[in-house]
Amino acid sequence: MTACAAALVMACLVAPVGRADNFRSVSYDAATDELVMVVAYRGTNPDHEFSVNWGQCIVHDDGGRVIEGELLDQQFEDEARKEFTTTVRISLASLDCRPAALTIRTAPRFYYSLQIPARAQDAGR
Repeated sequence: MTACAAALVMACLVAPVGRADNFRSVSYDAATDELVMVVAYRGTNPDHEFSVNWGQCIVHDDGGRVIEGELLDQQFEDEARKEFTTTVRISLASLDCRPAALTIRTAPRFYYSLQIPARAQDAGR
């Protein structure tokens, strides 16, 4: 093994393994019209704030709707020292893409899909 290859192997063995945000659970709260997510993440403090970056609403020929959202950690560069869990509530009151199949994502490979119903005031239309 060359010195360069050995150095590369050692760097891989010693480098800290980063862990991305992940969902413990995701649900829709009809009483508050919110997406409720229990999120596990690593950092130096428990005060991370999360938001959702919504994608475009896709309306299929059959009338079905699909929307994706990406959960963003405002302290994404925080050093991953300790594991924390927090409950994140995101209001869906202004989400016009309803009813819809919603997929919420965080780091690559972590996603959760669920059905979001029509708004209560739109349900009779």
